[in-house]
Amino acid sequence: MMVGEIRDAETAEIAVQAALTGHLVLSTLHTNDAPTAVPRLMDMNVPPFLVSAVLNAILAQRLVRKLHLECIESYAPDEGTISAIKAQLEELGLDPKEMAIPKRLYRGGGCAADGYTGYQGRIGIFEVLNVSDGLRGIINDPGFSLDKLRHMARSEGMITMFEDGLRKAGRGMTTIDEVLRVVRE
Repeated sequence: MMVGEIRDAETAEIAVQAALTGHLVLSTLHTNDAPTAVPRLMDMNVPPFLVSAVLNAILAQRLVRKLHLECIESYAPDEGTISAIKAQLEELGLDPKEMAIPKRLYRGGGCAADGYTGYQGRIGIFEVLNVSDGLRGIINDPGFSLDKLRHMARSEGMITMFEDGLRKAGRGMTTIDEVLRVVRE
C-alpha cells in the first residue's frame, strides 16, 4: 500500500493501522535523515510501541549533481578539503580516523556539452536504517534518545548519506563540495 506522504496525525494513523493489519506500507516523510523519522512519527502522536511495531526500514535520500564524465578532472584534496570532510564526520558523531578519506577526488572541468558547469544529471546519496530488535528497544524506551538511536544504527552498520556521498565523490561520480552542500541543507 502506498501512502503519498505522511504530513499529519490522521495520515500517520491510517498508515500505522494498515501496517498493523499486515500490509506493506510505503510512504514519504520529510526529515533530514533516516533516524529523525522516528521522533517525527512520535510528534504526530504515534505511540512509540506502534512506531517500533510497524517500522521495518527507513530510507533517506538526497540528490547530488553528477559529474560529466567527458571533462572530469582528478586532484589530491588539500588540507582545507580534508578538514571540511573531518568536520562533517565529527558533526555526524563519526570518528574521522575510522573513515577512509579518498586520496583522490574529482571535479568537473566544464565543457560545452554540460554548459561549462562540469555536471550532467543527478544521482542519489542514500542512508538506510534497518529497524532491528535493538533499535525497537530504544524506540520503546521511555527515555527515548535520538542520539542513542543513531549510535546503535551506526554500530549495526548504517551508512550515513554523507558517507555514501563521500564514497561516490571518491569514485568520481560527484564532487565533495556537492556532497557537503547537500548534506548541510
